[in-house]
Amino acid sequence: MNYEMDGKVAIVTGASGGIGRATALAFAASGASVVVSDVQEDKGEETVRLITDRGGKSIFQRCNVADEADVKALINRAVSEYGRLDYACNNAGINNIQKDEYDLDVWEQSLSVNLTGVMLCMKAEAEAMLANGGGAIVNTSSINGLVGNPMQAAYTAGKHGVVGLTRHGALRWAEAGIRVNCVCPGVIQTPMTDVISQNPEIKKTMESMTPMKRLGQPEEIASAIVWLCSDQASFVTGHPMVIDGGATAV
Repeated sequence: MNYEMDGKVAIVTGASGGIGRATALAFAASGASVVVSDVQEDKGEETVRLITDRGGKSIFQRCNVADEADVKALINRAVSEYGRLDYACNNAGINNIQKDEYDLDVWEQSLSVNLTGVMLCMKAEAEAMLANGGGAIVNTSSINGLVGNPMQAAYTAGKHGVVGLTRHGALRWAEAGIRVNCVCPGVIQTPMTDVISQNPEIKKTMESMTPMKRLGQPEEIASAIVWLCSDQASFVTGHPMVIDGGATAV
């Protein structure tokens, strides 16, 4: 669906693949100029090419969201290149599912990207959006931001934190015209989940845990993100939107 975003500018972090890439493509399909960001430069540039090959406008800016200087450079690049910032999807994240998340180094690495990175991005994005009268921010949380998970301590804590930050931002900037929401995806078929879903037995188990009996697709999350940023969602803020095939309804 085209949300008539011509003349608007969007930033998408973690856009080298999966949900981030799908979201960047969806913004571009609606007419927005898209600043693609990731630490994986080759794949990030590939996302840009996918957009420009289809006639869209896009540039790549490398950014480690846990580094405040990198985040400021990302926002400055968007504004210097396109003159404004209207939408932001803070999607960059990591999942140390194969490591001991009670190990302090693993814990701190996970939270630095999944939670501190979202905070740094929101802060810088809001400052830029205030300069042009408002905007919309969508953070990527997870169903692990709403329920417990016995195997993923740091990831679960970080994603719960993203829901809290989203509600904070919605209240802080509501009167300034900036809406802040988040999406809470279930298990989605992305490069992050490939490490477990490529095992047929594990994939079957994961599918069985979802009432719809399948994994979600990145495009299904991307469409929700773009809608949340669009004028059609003009009265929606502070909302953690669950997109999980019914997993948390059980």
